[in-house]
Amino acid sequence: MPPELLAALTAQDAGFWVTALIGVVLFGLAKGGFAGLGVLGVPVMALGMSPVTAAAILLPILLVQDVFSVRAFGAHRDSGLLRVMVPSACIGIAAGWALARYVPVAMVELAVGVIAMAFGVQRIAAHRRGVAARIGAAWEGVAAGAAAGFTSQIAHAGGPPFQMHVLPRGLPRDVFIGTSSVFFAVINWLKVPAYWALGAFTPANLWLALLLMPAAILATWAGTKLVRRFDGPRFYAIIHWLMILVGTKLTWDGLSAYAA
Repeated sequence: MPPELLAALTAQDAGFWVTALIGVVLFGLAKGGFAGLGVLGVPVMALGMSPVTAAAILLPILLVQDVFSVRAFGAHRDSGLLRVMVPSACIGIAAGWALARYVPVAMVELAVGVIAMAFGVQRIAAHRRGVAARIGAAWEGVAAGAAAGFTSQIAHAGGPPFQMHVLPRGLPRDVFIGTSSVFFAVINWLKVPAYWALGAFTPANLWLALLLMPAAILATWAGTKLVRRFDGPRFYAIIHWLMILVGTKLTWDGLSAYAA
């Protein structure tokens, strides 16, 4: 047994493994199609380890999960949306990297959380009123992409800005999932240089990621199967409620940090 693997195994307690498994399962279900659940993964894992360690372990896992997600749904992507949002997401990630020391994570979480809750409530009300789908202007897509990249880099919360631009379009279920899977696969790869520069990819973290990988892959596969059991209206109802749940969690985290 490699000494790095032995050290990684012996250094962790039961709490680490329980929270790590729950976290990767949440990310797997999110990658499988239940967008929004992923933002809960790092906070859950942080119950058993530091958030920095959780993020470092998760990134290699996310890169593998993205392969399965894109393979399952990527062919259904909206390429026009991606052409608008991916370049601006690159700018947002670069800004988040450059401004990380100046922008409090709690402030980003609080702002995104409040907006996500309000948006989720608004979308549920609009759905009940039968409001027609709306295609936003190109500049809105640029702004949403930049915001998603920025909040993903700062607070691992890129989902709400992306969804706030894409959900009102009323895309077919598989197109929404495929576009989301490709968008966040690109974002995750763009994060690799920053994590590498910060020294996050230690042998111990990589071994832990490898040990958690089977559960992560199984959860992603399960997500792709479960999400197909829901038709378009029910799928979007779930996503809207997840937006409210995620917004509540981010708001709570932001307020808790300020109160501490």
